[in-house]
Amino acid sequence: MMEKPHKGLERGCVQIYTGNGKGKTTAALGLSLRALGRGLKVCFFQFIKGGGPYGEQLIAETLAPDFTIIQTGRPGWVNTKDSTEDRRIAQEALLQAKQLLASGDYDLFVCDEINGAVGFGLIDVEQVLELIRIKPERVELVLTGRNVDERVVQAADLVTEMREIKHYYQSGVPARTGIEM
Repeated sequence: MMEKPHKGLERGCVQIYTGNGKGKTTAALGLSLRALGRGLKVCFFQFIKGGGPYGEQLIAETLAPDFTIIQTGRPGWVNTKDSTEDRRIAQEALLQAKQLLASGDYDLFVCDEINGAVGFGLIDVEQVLELIRIKPERVELVLTGRNVDERVVQAADLVTEMREIKHYYQSGVPARTGIEM
């Protein structure tokens, strides 16, 4: 296999993948694969995804040390009746993500489902805006999840909305191993 020179990025941007359609995490994983192929280092930091293991977690160790995946959150879904524990976990995760992003050790830094964590009240919008502010100049930052706040949209360089037109969940097809998880 050819050696992939690590040159880094000349300029990092902020990308958002949002919307009610399927494909936000998948798009971020595709971008991660492309970056890895060019010798870039990637951190894929997952908020509110304590279940699993997901397929991306299972392959991550074969791509290490260039691909780091960090899963945070409780197994199952956010407790919408009492999110105290979920908020504590998300706040700890955010602190870790902030330190890793600021380190400059990664060329591409993905905060998967961070917008969802904001939507559940686990992370504040101001905290996401702070992540954008502290992003090193040569780091690409990707934020995924539904219902992105308009202030975060305004701070981003690229925003893509996945729009659901038809989904097989509606006809009773459950999440499938290797496709959704």
